[in-house]
Amino acid sequence: MRVITYFLILVVVLLGITFAVLNSGPVTINYYVGQHTFSLSLLLVLVLAVGSLLGLLVGFWLLLKLKVKNYRLTQQLKIAEKEIANLRAIPLQDRYS
Repeated sequence: MRVITYFLILVVVLLGITFAVLNSGPVTINYYVGQHTFSLSLLLVLVLAVGSLLGLLVGFWLLLKLKVKNYRLTQQLKIAEKEIANLRAIPLQDRYS
């Protein structure tokens, strides 16, 4: 199994190297305050990395929101269960006896 993993990593690295060699042409990026020239392959890798980081941040934010909501619901459940236990402990009283 380890050999297959190393082989897949080697294939991905070789594909990355050939991609970089085939797309080595310069690309000029114009900013609002200036411009900069990158190679096309580097620019694509940078954009992929930034997009992946933004996706991870959004996913982490959504996960954090769900964890907080789950915590609050768990606290509400504990309070409700405690209230039910207290109500069950109260003896029934008959007023008309």
